[in-house]
Amino acid sequence: MASQAIEVNREGAEVYHGAALCAEKAVELLAETNMPLGLLPLADIEEVGYNRSTGFVWLRQKKALTHTFKQIGRLVSYATEVTAFVQDRKMKRITGVKSKELLIWVTVCAMYIDKNDHSKISFKTPTGLGRSFPVSAYGKEEDDFKPKQAAVAK
Repeated sequence: MASQAIEVNREGAEVYHGAALCAEKAVELLAETNMPLGLLPLADIEEVGYNRSTGFVWLRQKKALTHTFKQIGRLVSYATEVTAFVQDRKMKRITGVKSKELLIWVTVCAMYIDKNDHSKISFKTPTGLGRSFPVSAYGKEEDDFKPKQAAVAK
């Protein structure tokens, strides 16, 4: 399904290839939308695309991976394709991101930073449940960005 959305939004999009350039563009996108720079700790990114007219963004990486945000003790899984519609301080209709809650993987479908409280970032699931964490937990820390390769999280 994510691949179909990418193809629909590819026309008119800025598309970048190559690991170094894609990593740079992913960080630029997070900065442009006022989101924490460590929010998408993806490795071996092959393609980044951004359709500014629709707000659609996609990131393709070689392999799915998991990353632990140590400050909050959360394990997050990133699929080979991660897509979202972005706005200022908001990502919605996210695909390819799951968080481990207790013993199950929970799909993350939206994340946003509250207009009135910039110190908290909130995450929502398709069922409407959500959690908030400090924005500082998602800062870019070079030493911590050695993600583990994931077995497919389902």
